[in-house]
Amino acid sequence: MHKVELSYLLTPQRGKDTLIRNPLMDLLHAVREQGSISGASKALDLSYRHVWGALKDWEQTLGRALIVWDKGQRARLTEFGEKLLWAERQAQARLAPQIEALRGDIERAFSTAFDENTHVLTLYASHDAALSALREQASPHGLHLDIRFMGSVDAIAALNAGRCMMAGFHTLDQPGSRSVAAQTYRSLLKPGLHKLIGFAHRRQGLIVAKNNPLGIASLMDLKQSGLRYVNRAEGAGTRVLLDELLAKAAMHPSDIQGYQSQEPSHTAVAQAVASNAADAGLGIEAAAREKGLGFVPLVQERYHLVCLKSELPTPHVQALLAELQGREWQSTLDQLPGYSGELAQSGKVLSLRAALPWWNYRTKKS
Repeated sequence: MHKVELSYLLTPQRGKDTLIRNPLMDLLHAVREQGSISGASKALDLSYRHVWGALKDWEQTLGRALIVWDKGQRARLTEFGEKLLWAERQAQARLAPQIEALRGDIERAFSTAFDENTHVLTLYASHDAALSALREQASPHGLHLDIRFMGSVDAIAALNAGRCMMAGFHTLDQPGSRSVAAQTYRSLLKPGLHKLIGFAHRRQGLIVAKNNPLGIASLMDLKQSGLRYVNRAEGAGTRVLLDELLAKAAMHPSDIQGYQSQEPSHTAVAQAVASNAADAGLGIEAAAREKGLGFVPLVQERYHLVCLKSELPTPHVQALLAELQGREWQSTLDQLPGYSGELAQSGKVLSLRAALPWWNYRTKKS
């Protein structure tokens, strides 16, 4: 049984019919109508050599003869060739409405590429509920966010490698120069090369079972015997945050049962707790509320977007800034559990040195 693959063309004008074109069927139809390879070649505006070679290649691919090649006789299709044309006509007739609907869907999707008022921005980012909300809000306004969620470290590395236009990561507000965040991101972000954009201000804490049956109130409670913790993957901003909090609490990763576990997102952490596969995990409040779970707030943090300085004036980045600065986005943030629109600084281009004070330059004394 041979398989079917579909393809399409982008053309200035649509053809007369609404069929899905297939080069083999076009060849067979032309040979049958014209009665010769040369006649089919002229009808299709192709060379004799091309048509003859294409038919031979198709016969080899399908393992069946398509044309009766009697010298001096009118060219005709074999029974198999006739059956192919018949089957194609049947399929086209049955599927004509679906084909037309599919064509319309594809044309509408591609209309974005030809519309100068729409923009597409590729964003690699640490998992965040607000980003998902922004994608839904911005799309009807002509800004389409192509988001791929991954760890903060990998997202910034992808930006620096040219694989995306913008990256998303998060840190505590004003992290110190000796913080774990500074050690993690200092080599990836450089003043003069990158531009920092405010996005969201959110609350992180421990996602726990509904009504918090274990009475977890702080990070120290994770040391309880038998308590099962679920962690984020290495390179994730939330795992960097956990290491920061552990260092401040004079705790060691070995104090926590489950530190070595890895989940890809806040939602996955919440699901692990909801399914009783874990008792606690660090995450955003929105993920806990979505699953009907308990939440123990620990810290406030800023979620930043970053792009290369050279990309800041581009239409797609400017469209994003305009979307973030609008009242609708501020309202959206305020409606998300654990987020604050007032404190977010959304759409503001921030000083990298001021927001992330990790670079100390010595000035020469006169």
